Amino acid sequence: MPQTSRRGLLFGTAAVSAGAFLTACTSNDPKEKDAPAQSGAPAADDKPGKPVTIGFAGPQADHGWLNAINENARSRAKKYSEVTLETTEGSNDTAAQIGQVKTLINKKVDVLVILPADGKALTQVGLEAMRAGIPVINLDRVFASPQAYRCWIGGDNYGMGLNAGTYIGEQLKDKKNAKVVELAGIDNLELTKQRSKGFADALKNYPNIELVARQAADFTVESGQAKMAQLLQAQKKFDALWNHDDDQGVGALRAIKQAGRDEFLMVGGAGAKSAMDAIKAGDSVLKATVLYPPTMAASAIDLARALGQSKGVPGLSELEIPTSLTLYSAVVTKDNVDQYLPTGFN
Repeated sequence: MPQTSRRGLLFGTAAVSAGAFLTACTSNDPKEKDAPAQSGAPAADDKPGKPVTIGFAGPQADHGWLNAINENARSRAKKYSEVTLETTEGSNDTAAQIGQVKTLINKKVDVLVILPADGKALTQVGLEAMRAGIPVINLDRVFASPQAYRCWIGGDNYGMGLNAGTYIGEQLKDKKNAKVVELAGIDNLELTKQRSKGFADALKNYPNIELVARQAADFTVESGQAKMAQLLQAQKKFDALWNHDDDQGVGALRAIKQAGRDEFLMVGGAGAKSAMDAIKAGDSVLKATVLYPPTMAASAIDLARALGQSKGVPGLSELEIPTSLTLYSAVVTKDNVDQYLPTGFN
């Protein structure tokens, strides 16, 4: 997951709403109350065009955000009568996913959308698809070579950390000797390093704030609970916590409740519905979450459809789609939670 500076086009909140392309709204149909976040309206150019078959190789849905990625892709494709979506089973095993992508290549799909289990490991199969004349939309985890994809779309991990740190900094800017702690994700992942770097860079703007402790968890409820318990035991008092991931945040909140601690504010990450519900209720330490929108998968389908029909992006003057789209990491608080709640994933 590359940081913003690596690739050119940055779409912020205003561009998302005004560009009429990267939508972040979902269906509110009561029949789908348990569905993950979905992008509810097709792109502005929603008139049926020529038929397009899109191959989608997504992740194994063993995490709320990853499941929302798969659901967004499927839901978006259904919005277009001329789009056929060929999906794989979904795998976090690189060898298995490479085999799945090769199958889609052999089926001669028109466009491929791939969220690789490992961007570096799947670079060669991305190159294979491109050389076979099948354009690739590389979703979130970037391939090692720009020749392996026609367009990259994904989140801003550095921006997540930067915006989380800035929010916390503004809340604590008048507090002398403020202390914060960080519950990170899996430490050997580049995305975790970028989130931590953004957070550290933001805190440099607030000399009164010190990062006093950091623990790495595993993006699971269980790891969040265990690692948060260790932080709470080691740090008898602090003012703010940034947790990288809302799934592990469920466990973190359990540990916080069990310890009877409430002297600090907590900021989450990704944008789970449970986190937004807690923010809206206002009855816990969780006061904000920084988005990493799974609606990027719906937008990837829009891009794939545009490629298959030789179209550009509605709202932009160019005849071709961009080579890169970096989504904005908005901070969701009680003040704006109703706006973002429909995008929350289970």
